[in-house]
Amino acid sequence: MIYVYVEDDSPYPEVRSAVANTDDPSIPCNSFRAWIIGLSWAILTAGLNQFFFFRYPTVTITSIAAQLLSFPVGCAWAKVMPNVRVLGVKLNPGPFSIKEHVLITIMATVAGYCACFDHVTDIIAVQRVYYGQRYSFVYQWMVVMSTQLIGFSIGGILRRFLVQPPSMIWPSNLVTCALFNTLHSQTYAGIGTRGGISRESFFYYAWICGALWYFVPGYLFKGLSYFSWVCWIAPDNIVVNQMFGYVSGLGMSMVTFDWSQITYIGRFLTCRWAEANIAVGFIFFFWLVVPALYYTNTWNSKYMPHEISSRTSFDNTGASYNITRIINSDASLNLTAYEAYSPLFLSTTFALSYGLSFASITATLTHTFLFFRKQIWVQSRRSMHEQPDIHARLMSKYKQVPEWWYMIVFLIMFVIGIISIELWHTEFPVWAFVLSLTIAFSYAIPIGMIQALTNQQVGLNVITELVVGYALPGRPIAMMMFKTWGYITMSQALTFTADFKLGHYMKIPPRTMFWGQVVAAAIAGTVQLGVQAWMFSNIPDMCSTNQKDGFICPKTEVFGTASFIWGVIGPQRQFSSGQVYHALVYFFLFGAICPAITWLILLKWPNSFIRYVNFPVIFSGIEAIPPASAVNYVPWTIVGFIFQYYIRRRHFSWWTKYNYVLSAAMDSGVGISIILIFFCLQYPQNGTIGLSTVHSWWGNTVYSNTADGKSRPFLTLPEGSTFG
Repeated sequence: MIYVYVEDDSPYPEVRSAVANTDDPSIPCNSFRAWIIGLSWAILTAGLNQFFFFRYPTVTITSIAAQLLSFPVGCAWAKVMPNVRVLGVKLNPGPFSIKEHVLITIMATVAGYCACFDHVTDIIAVQRVYYGQRYSFVYQWMVVMSTQLIGFSIGGILRRFLVQPPSMIWPSNLVTCALFNTLHSQTYAGIGTRGGISRESFFYYAWICGALWYFVPGYLFKGLSYFSWVCWIAPDNIVVNQMFGYVSGLGMSMVTFDWSQITYIGRFLTCRWAEANIAVGFIFFFWLVVPALYYTNTWNSKYMPHEISSRTSFDNTGASYNITRIINSDASLNLTAYEAYSPLFLSTTFALSYGLSFASITATLTHTFLFFRKQIWVQSRRSMHEQPDIHARLMSKYKQVPEWWYMIVFLIMFVIGIISIELWHTEFPVWAFVLSLTIAFSYAIPIGMIQALTNQQVGLNVITELVVGYALPGRPIAMMMFKTWGYITMSQALTFTADFKLGHYMKIPPRTMFWGQVVAAAIAGTVQLGVQAWMFSNIPDMCSTNQKDGFICPKTEVFGTASFIWGVIGPQRQFSSGQVYHALVYFFLFGAICPAITWLILLKWPNSFIRYVNFPVIFSGIEAIPPASAVNYVPWTIVGFIFQYYIRRRHFSWWTKYNYVLSAAMDSGVGISIILIFFCLQYPQNGTIGLSTVHSWWGNTVYSNTADGKSRPFLTLPEGSTFG
């Protein structure tokens, strides 16, 4: 029976344009087919993304790839699989349904987020690489499960505030809903009628091309990946290499032919005004401010070998900071050894990135208050009292998930978390564990409301680092755990909440959603740990800066450096008055003032171009540096301009039909190519395949035989001298 409410729809036009106001409860959802395909995607997405996570450049298997690829798989299952029962379960419930498709995609989304944006596995890697701690798989599994499923339980508890109210729109879900409806309606949703091949055929052609092409910049001619052609002309000129180099320079060469470099910071699907803000921010801060600071030797930066792409820290000789010289056997700070060794120094870019992180926090809060306070206030009050819309009434036909289910998950994971920090040496007290969860829970509702309305999430990473840095100085493992349970748990809660809203829009039975997310999260976390353990056991020089196959662990290195700064040494020795980087604290004030300036200008000139300036996007959009660099940002901006501005304006029907499909196909194709290259050409025979042929020819060595590739500093210290 199909439920239809005549002339009854969402009060919000953007929701009406993407989400159907009907439902058929008889459509299969909780089927054997959906679970097999969904769990297969959860395993595949978690495993591949964890594998790629430690590589640079990398690629991410996104939920849109799972959404597109699972559709033909489900349709093929419906055609091929016999319509029989096994132990009372239908193997083929009929045509592949949209609800099965949504459930599969949500499982893949849960797994993909856990693998790509979850710092828990980084804790395990940092403990192994930097602090020599190799705890058992049981410890690792407990920490991972506790973080992920506490986030899930918080998201479930907050459904009444962030999912059920019609005013909580969650704009990012609307594109996903539109694509689901387009695929299953078999009609083209767009402007006009676009001929040509189907989306599915286009996807496969682009996928094959992407996979084949990546063999060129990824294996045969790596100079096309780091296409710093100006440095090839003057390989020993340090200034030229610092300006145009991609490895350690400012990246003004501007070109790469490597898709994984272009999309390292994200797909090129960001709206054009946001891309413009990010591009302006990058040019101003990293092509103007950074050289000014560097060449005036601010923070003694001329002595450091990396100018822009450094992911690590340095001592007062310009060498990489040796953290083992200042820690005790339990990884706590040895103050005497620290004072005898060296302060910790950062490259100009790394230091500036912290300033921009500080600015993004206050800028987001100020911008949200000045530009969205009325909307948030009205819709927040309305969300507490507003009547259910059509989607909420349709969802009321299904059995709801009792809140005590989420409370049980929370309590079990809370106990597991305490066991993991008490039975193993972490120096993370229970009171700090409770405080971190309190921060996550307290901020989830206001930040969730902001994200549900504006699609912007305020990050708590710096806030949690500041709190734990002053509360538990000299304890790096405790710092990482506090940050993970305080920030990542909140972020995961909002990711699960966004999936709840997607299920709400697409009328997925709540109890089916509950089990799909829980099982997918548990399997994904286990797969992550298994893949990570295999990689550290089988890949030589894993996380070394010179790892020959690119497994240099860039994000782990950044996370590890953060543990040095905020955990071992502590913010009081880095950012307090009189310390090296105290000036960066003023970025908090800078971030608060900038949105106020644009707001005042718009009061006088409301139609000026200033209305497109968004300082939270400017500050947070370039926070991926490090580990990202100009080789990622500049080509991303160029490709984004071509697709999001030129093609969108000139060929809108093509853009509407194929743009998202092209992105997913290229990501997936490059991912498969990376796997094939590694397991067929790099891993066998201890990496000796092509060692004297492919690996040694000019095209694979030219970019590394330059001052940029060798990371040569502007100034060299005399033997035995120090700076600072």
